Amino acid sequence: MQPPADGQPFDPATATIAIVTYNRSALLTRLLDSITAMDPKPGHVVIVDNASSDNTTELVESYRDRLGTELVYRRLDTNTGGSGGFSEGMRVAYELGSTWIWVMDDDVEVMPDGLARMGAWAPRFKSIQGRRYDFDGSEFYWQYRIAERMGIPIPFAPSGFDASGYKEMNSGCFEGMFIHRDIVGQIGLPDPRFFIYWDDQTYGWLASRVTTSVIVNEFVLRRTREIKQWDMGIRHMNASSDAYRYYIMRNRAIIKRYYRAAGVYNPVLFGLGTTLTFGKELIRLLLVERTVRGTSNLFRGLSDGRKIAKDASWQPMPPLVAGD
Repeated sequence: MQPPADGQPFDPATATIAIVTYNRSALLTRLLDSITAMDPKPGHVVIVDNASSDNTTELVESYRDRLGTELVYRRLDTNTGGSGGFSEGMRVAYELGSTWIWVMDDDVEVMPDGLARMGAWAPRFKSIQGRRYDFDGSEFYWQYRIAERMGIPIPFAPSGFDASGYKEMNSGCFEGMFIHRDIVGQIGLPDPRFFIYWDDQTYGWLASRVTTSVIVNEFVLRRTREIKQWDMGIRHMNASSDAYRYYIMRNRAIIKRYYRAAGVYNPVLFGLGTTLTFGKELIRLLLVERTVRGTSNLFRGLSDGRKIAKDASWQPMPPLVAGD
């Protein structure tokens, strides 16, 4: 475990915002508008386009001279999912020499002082998660801790903050992860093989194994897309899709491979986590989406996951810098 921080003052010009987008130019417009209003601004904005078929390319180019910072646009040949997009966005930001990489989807807006708020914590920590407002302006609760051996979020982790203004976490969320290049160098890029789901949780877990990762009591983002959800008070359960249901179960096998590589895999506890995940998705179908259709995707994901678990050639993502 590294000690927190080198104590160096934060320079906004060394930060890069890395955005992944796919066929949502209207939402991307709102995000880019919010970046133009930021003070301070990052040194770079990297936009990774997952082969959108709408007017995303023309939209991005229209902001090149008015964003107020250097814009780097990468249009991919195929849709690599959020996982592939964030892996590419972080790669580009890292190769630009960025000290800090702030990743986010296209369905958020950045608070005008968001970068300053995150940067205030940069001298102390190297893996930082800010908070965000939900679509309706309410405070979004993010499950910032996982039960490691089960590989699932802890839904009852305390939501409040004490006077320190931060809490240690062992997870991650690509909707606002703020991470130092030193950590990216050690743990490598996000794994594009997830395609969607569990990728950011696993990446945050990897980061927490080499540095003190924290969620800070700073509201820096706001979601701009409304999602059907079951309101349970502080916590919400969002609607899903057949694709998500498939990857939620299939990608358990990728997490298992990472756990085995790290020497923390417990078959009984991890199996319990998989069972609980399956049960949660059934509840999501019944109570949020009001249907029983979609369970076949859960079983299909489990089946394809078994192939990943048996793949003798599988390896974790490599570090970007050589270890000691």
